[in-house]
Amino acid sequence: MPRRVLVVDDDATIRYILTETLLDEGFDVVTAPDGQVALERVQEHPPDLILLDYQMPELDGPRFVAAYRQLPGPHAPIVLLTAATSAQQRATEVGADAYLGKPFELDTLMHLVERYAA
Repeated sequence: MPRRVLVVDDDATIRYILTETLLDEGFDVVTAPDGQVALERVQEHPPDLILLDYQMPELDGPRFVAAYRQLPGPHAPIVLLTAATSAQQRATEVGADAYLGKPFELDTLMHLVERYAA
């Protein structure tokens, strides 16, 4: 069974690029444009990994993580995607397992996906 990755980002282009890249690598991909939709998706299609944008409308990354961790487990690892210069600090604050600064190289992203989508 393919490993499932939830891609949460309000930028449709980023969602598309990540989806196509992950599909090409054999992953099952579920997407959400914001944290509110992502909370619905995790209950419908539990992921093995979540790629999460930090800043989004409706429900941003930090509020998504807080709500997600209140749901019954097990919980998937979270890789925070952010354009902020303080990416590491933001990842630590929300309790993400890893982070990746935008813009990023797809090879770097795939290294993190392979590491955390066990």
